[in-house]
Amino acid sequence: MLQLTIDGVAHTCEPGLLLEVLLQAGVEVPHLCHDPRLAPHGGCRLCLVEIDGQPRPVASCTCQAEAGMVVRTDTPALRALRRTHLQLLAENYPAAALEAEPGHPFHRLLARHDVEPGNRLRDGLFVDDSHPYIGVDMTRCIDCQRCLRICEQVQGQFVWEAWQRGTAMRMAPAHGPSLLEGGCVSCGACVDSCPSGALYDKRVTAEPEAWTRTTCVYCAVGCQMEVGRRDGRVVAVRPAASPVNRGHLCVKGRYAFEFNHAPDRITHPMLRDAGGWRTVSWDEALDFTAGRLKAIVARHGPDAIGVLGSARATNEENYLAQKFARVVLGTNNVDCCARVCHTPSAKALKTMLGTGAASNNFDDIEQAGAFLVCGANPTENHPVVGARIRQAVLKGAGLVVIDPRRTELAELADVHLAPRPGCNVLLFNAMAATLIEEDLFDARFIDERVSGLEEFAEFITGYAPERVAIECGVAAADIRAAARLYAAGRPAMCFHGLGVTEHLQGTDGVMALINLALLTGNLGRAGAGINPLRGQNNVQGAAQMGCDPATLTGAQSFKEAGPRFEAVWGVPLPARRGLNLLQMIDAAAEGGLKALWAFGYDIYQSLAHADETSEALSRLELVIIQDLFLNETAKAFGSVFLPAASFLERDGTFMNSDRRVQRIRQVVPPPAEARPDWWIIQQLAARLGRAEGFAFDGPEAIWDEVRALWPDGTGLSYRRLERESLHWPCPDERHPGTPVLHQSRFAIGKRAMLATIPYLPTPEQTDENYPLLLSTGRSLYHFNAGTLSSRTPNAALRPSDTLDMAPADATRLGLIDGEPVRVRSRYGAVVLPLRITDRVPPGQLFATFHRADLMVNRLTSSVRDSKVQTPEYKVTAVRVERVSA
Repeated sequence: MLQLTIDGVAHTCEPGLLLEVLLQAGVEVPHLCHDPRLAPHGGCRLCLVEIDGQPRPVASCTCQAEAGMVVRTDTPALRALRRTHLQLLAENYPAAALEAEPGHPFHRLLARHDVEPGNRLRDGLFVDDSHPYIGVDMTRCIDCQRCLRICEQVQGQFVWEAWQRGTAMRMAPAHGPSLLEGGCVSCGACVDSCPSGALYDKRVTAEPEAWTRTTCVYCAVGCQMEVGRRDGRVVAVRPAASPVNRGHLCVKGRYAFEFNHAPDRITHPMLRDAGGWRTVSWDEALDFTAGRLKAIVARHGPDAIGVLGSARATNEENYLAQKFARVVLGTNNVDCCARVCHTPSAKALKTMLGTGAASNNFDDIEQAGAFLVCGANPTENHPVVGARIRQAVLKGAGLVVIDPRRTELAELADVHLAPRPGCNVLLFNAMAATLIEEDLFDARFIDERVSGLEEFAEFITGYAPERVAIECGVAAADIRAAARLYAAGRPAMCFHGLGVTEHLQGTDGVMALINLALLTGNLGRAGAGINPLRGQNNVQGAAQMGCDPATLTGAQSFKEAGPRFEAVWGVPLPARRGLNLLQMIDAAAEGGLKALWAFGYDIYQSLAHADETSEALSRLELVIIQDLFLNETAKAFGSVFLPAASFLERDGTFMNSDRRVQRIRQVVPPPAEARPDWWIIQQLAARLGRAEGFAFDGPEAIWDEVRALWPDGTGLSYRRLERESLHWPCPDERHPGTPVLHQSRFAIGKRAMLATIPYLPTPEQTDENYPLLLSTGRSLYHFNAGTLSSRTPNAALRPSDTLDMAPADATRLGLIDGEPVRVRSRYGAVVLPLRITDRVPPGQLFATFHRADLMVNRLTSSVRDSKVQTPEYKVTAVRVERVSA
């Protein structure tokens, strides 16, 4: 701690930038070019202060606080200097802007110092109204360059350029005539930083009357944000300071909130009969649902029913969903969307290390010496983490990207490996073979903490890069270069995505990555680890709360934790093995499963091989849909629709990708008769005779029961979560949480065993009828099935799914950019607009899957992961044809 004297008053403070110290001490120091997210700039000269021993005033935004400093912030000389600088800034400023919007920081300073705008406007300044979210009027620019600096230093997009110098300087996009054509990714950081309103949010039409801090509902980064409301509606979102997102958001988190008040939001319970859907009361809907569930259990037994939790529901609600399945219905048939994305990650990490979750946290990004990014496109799918990785690489960290496509990060990579889809295990094994052959492994770490090296070394010689290069489609020299960089970059941090897990060998692929970390000592230390980038906001939490047929809350086994759960719940646990999601679909097709309850999950649009899914769902007697909108599953197969509250309309917690539990808070009330998921579950439990086990007075009471049953979460009380950012394990309320796992031992013991993973080719192969390989995935502007993002102006930023094709393939097939083409697989056909791009290699295609009317999953196969049955979305053999006139 430092002792300073500020304006004659003694202060104690943490070391840091003097301006920040002054502001934290409650001293108002004018500033315009400063933003705490950015490097010091010292451009506006408004934050000048006098310091004893300094011959002239000092810009407080460019110097560090020092012990014993005597600082004066408000003297006649300083006031005169500030007024002079403000007059210079205001010389070419429009007076109408000050009159219309007096609340901007620049406008407030003008008013405080009694400075009038000069109103002498410059010609030829950049003005752009073409963006759906961001307006630009550079007649209001004061040349602070915060837009340029935040785009470069936080987002890393380099959209803005300061053209010319001196009084002729003007801000405009560096490339292209408009913001969007100039490479803008619509994160809004420049708008958030702009002090004058030269950049502004076009969607904010009313000043919020209050702001509420909560957690984003899109990807699993878990960004913290503040949501503004007015007259019961959400009107604005801004980033919050947090260790997760550090005052930054992406286009979805910041702008894609208008789904909450979409005109097709379902706000009343509905039942379907021969005449279609009809609105009913909650009593009728719940009585009907309870009666049907009771009848199915009586006729077919409890295992004729399946329950699917939701990544969009809270931890508390997912806990109640699986408790309902096990206590009320008496079945372990409970699962969630983790099954189709990162259950392979959880299985691999649990098997080899003992904990089925990310080993490290996002704060480690800045500590990593190198990155290994495998089958993930974080700048689009986890944009805030992607931006942090990009910044670390720009500052010198090494980067290996393994992805068939040339993604944004691949363009920055020291080594980009583009394997043939389905060959991940071949490639990872070849990297491991290089580590062994070239003596690049961490012998000390292996001696202390790893078993099985001798057997593994013998096995892995069969995967030398020169032996597998042709089959996996990557040059042996490049494989060796990647292995060397990863080994030399310690600590090296591995991030992987669905391009690793959504394969026949998804679990095996993650295990092969863990081998690389074990060999190089990249576990149990900051800046390293194996870190799955989870796809959805609370998919980690949904599975962790027990929405999994094989584990209880906290990923605890029935054998070890079962007696404790039975004691708290007051009933014996179901003894029969439960069905996972894909097994439920199989059982429905065979006639064994009779009913399905899906929370916030459009399984018809989301699951692979849509025709097969359709056939299975059509055989169910009862399909209960609990959601915000009438999704594709509801439209085609629903029996009951229960209208749920959105994340903006309820309280609870989410769990992000790096094991951090964070609060969500109600911003606005639910519309009409929409209700939180936990309330709906309670009501059904009561009607089925189990009210006593579900009589909670709110989410905190539910969470307290979770903490009582989950030892690793005992310390995560609401009281602490209100003020702390905590990772589990956190076994008591004095524990600081565990940002880095496996530091002295693994959860399975002192040592972890290397795994010998033989390569198994997928049965989904190309032939003369289906000569191209298709992978599917997400885009920046949309999220999964598009249920939320398609009901926002993001639909204008990316109006359609597309089929990406290499120029050589398009030329060979005689196709032109933008034309509709028919894509046909062995399982179905769809029509998509063609996008010709050199980001995909010849012979391979990529398509997004966000639009329900295009239903890209008509193409994907029924091949599944060999261990946990995750669908193989990343490998489908197809052919492409011109659509007949």
